[in-house]
This record gives sequence, structure tokens and C-alpha cells, in this order.
Amino acid sequence: MTATAPATAPVTEITYREAMREAIADALRRDERVFLMGEDVGRYGGSFAVSLGLLAEFGPERIRDTPLSESAFVGAGIGAAMAGMRPIVEIMTVNFSLLALDQILNNAATLLHMSGGQVNVPLVIRMATGAGRQVAAQHSHSLEAWYAHIPGLRVIAPATVEDARGMLWTALQDPDPVLIFEHTSLYNLKGTLPADAGATGIDRAAIRRPGGDVTLIAYGGTLTKAMDAAERLAGDGIGAEVIDLRTLRPLDDATILGSVARTHRAVVIDEGWRSGSLAAEISARIAEQAFYDLDAPVQRVCSAEVPIPYARHLEEAALPQPEGIVAAARAVAG
Repeated sequence: MTATAPATAPVTEITYREAMREAIADALRRDERVFLMGEDVGRYGGSFAVSLGLLAEFGPERIRDTPLSESAFVGAGIGAAMAGMRPIVEIMTVNFSLLALDQILNNAATLLHMSGGQVNVPLVIRMATGAGRQVAAQHSHSLEAWYAHIPGLRVIAPATVEDARGMLWTALQDPDPVLIFEHTSLYNLKGTLPADAGATGIDRAAIRRPGGDVTLIAYGGTLTKAMDAAERLAGDGIGAEVIDLRTLRPLDDATILGSVARTHRAVVIDEGWRSGSLAAEISARIAEQAFYDLDAPVQRVCSAEVPIPYARHLEEAALPQPEGIVAAARAVAG
């Protein structure tokens, strides 16, 4: 008899935006405690069209449009989580999260500690982050490092269609608050996804491309640029290993240090500003824990220390680009 190949689930092409929408819809269907709340998530379908169509299927009790008060609706989400619900709170863009910083820092992140372990806050907060869309200085922030600084929070940054689809359900199972940063440049990103795609882990970084000469460490919107740079470096005979951090707090030191032990060189790509950046934290950890594995100093490719400009050519010049990543990798590779 001729052996037959095992059946595989059909694979479809999908955008990051659609994958995130599927993740929300799946969570709403699977758990009646889940609901989505935020500005314009209902009738308008979300500022980035992520929740488009969900109001028609799930109704206004579970797709809740809120007033323009981040402090109020994030606070309401914290209260709902404490009462046993599983809220998904959408903040339109990361700069608006600063209006709810007191709620996020002084309540969501600290209540478990302040209550002596009696009160969990199983809250998920989603927010759009990053630059590259010509929306000027007030709407182009990358503040992931600010939130990764705070004990009591888990911070994740899905950079692929698979993670956009799979990370949300896992985050909703966490008994503590989880912040999801969705880079705006990724919403139109296309990828393939099996029809039976499910939850993915949120504990470990992922090696997206193997290589033996230099480690490129990226996350969120910088992953595609790191992958582009790795392709260009391959043309020069330099094998770049690309790490997608995926989770920014807690960082997966083991994957980072394991890669550095193989390549002996590292370049960290971070759309945040260089001073006090996530790239600085990662560089410090490599220096502290893998100093004798290094054959060259760790390099950082970060945004220029300026408010992000509106003009396209200036915005592009201020942000990390593949050319800068290639130059940094060539420098450490000698």
C-alpha cells in the first residue's frame, strides 16, 4: 500500500490587522467574560479597522465604545478585571496611554503587591505604537521601554501575523496585566496562517533567521527591517542571526545570550530613543552576562534623539533603517 501524507489544515493569506481581528473574535466566542472597550472600537470599527464588523456580531455589551477619557476607561477595565471579567482595552495610540499612566502604573501593575497577593488584575491593554506614517511628533512614539520598566506588567510586541493571531488568547489567560504593542507599520503586513491557527506562547523570543556571524536583535516594527538587513548582509557573506524578542518584559535572556555565544557579535535595533532605551537594557545584559563571548562591542541602532519629524524624508532619516543596521553589523563583523 502507498502511504498517504497526513492531512494539513488549509493555509490562507491574511493581514496582521485581520489576524488581530480574528484573535479578538475568537476570544469573544470562547469566553463570555471577554469584552472589548475603547474609543471608536464599535460603530467606527477601530481607528486602524482592527475591530471592524465585531459590533454587528457581538453587540454593544461586548464591543463597548467609550468616552474620550483614557484614565476613565482604563480604570473601568481594571475594575472589571478585578471583578472577574476579562477586558481587552484598546488605547488608540501609545501617546494617549500617557493619559492613563496613573491607572496602569499605580493600579494595574501594583494591586497584586499592594493587596498582599489577594487581588489579580487580568487585564489586556492593546495600543498602536511606532512611527513611519507621517503623523508627526505627538503620534509617532515608541514607548515600549517605558512600560517594560514597570514591575507587575507583562509587555509583548507581536511582529508577525502568527503572533498577532495567537498572542492575545495567551495574554487573556495571564492573571496579571498584559500590554500588547501593535506597530502601525505592520497592520497591512501579509502572511500565511493555517485555518486551525491557535494560541502562541508569550514567554520566549524567536530566532527568525539563523546565522553564525552576528546577532540582530529586534522586535515589533523593527523585525522586518532586521530581516531586510540580514538578506543584504548575506550578499556580503555575513550570516546574520535575527532574534524577534516578542516579549519585552520579561526579556528572554536565554535566547539572546545563546545567540551571542554562537555569533560573538550583537546589534540591537530599537525604534525607541537611544538614551534609556530597551536597546540599552539589552546591551547591558549582554555585557553583564556574556562579556567574554563578545568579539566586538555591542552596537545599537535607534531613533534619532529628536521629536519624530512630519516630513517624510526627515522621518525616515530619524528612524532605524536597514542601511544603518547593515552598517552596524559590518562594523562589528570587521
